[in-house]
Amino acid sequence: MAEATVLIPAFNEEATVGRVVQVAREAGFPVVVADDGSKDETARRAREAGAEVVRLEENRGKGGAIAEGLKAVETPFVLLLDADLLGLRPEHLFALLEPLKKGEARMAVGVFRGGRASTDLAMRLTPFLSGQRALRLEDLRSVPGLERARYDLELLLTQHAKRAGWPVVYVPMEGVSQVMKEEKRGVLAGLGHRLRMYWEILRYRLRAR
Repeated sequence: MAEATVLIPAFNEEATVGRVVQVAREAGFPVVVADDGSKDETARRAREAGAEVVRLEENRGKGGAIAEGLKAVETPFVLLLDADLLGLRPEHLFALLEPLKKGEARMAVGVFRGGRASTDLAMRLTPFLSGQRALRLEDLRSVPGLERARYDLELLLTQHAKRAGWPVVYVPMEGVSQVMKEEKRGVLAGLGHRLRMYWEILRYRLRAR
């Protein structure tokens, strides 16, 4: 039995999800794609690449997709990956999982380096917002409010780890980047989505205080 399952929440990511699934399968991991109400070919592309697809009929946000996808996971560890990654290689997944296997961390967070200037800069400024993470299955399932989290999921995980006293390590992912929202949705729509995401994060931080 595999040690970890790769869980990928995806919403309208038909252009990139297949390649992310392929890399995870090349690494020897089972893959679950939680299709968060996509209107495109995300589910089909994921299945063709070798993933089990959990289909949500309506968009529930990243946390809701992950909570639903977790129902299909049976391995001790979970690797969370975004569906729009570029430059991902199997060794990145092994490196992300290694600190948990060695007992050095309860959560590992992947940080882009040497990919594209725009995503590298974002990671340097806000590494705690990375969507690439490794956790124990039981730990991820126990995070309060997971199923309600939308744009603030990564901040929720980071804050919960801090409150729970989990050791957390940041793992460099050399050469990895992701498609920017402005590239996927167009400049105006992408900027609007980014501003909504920042507002949700700010609102979460204010509630946490």
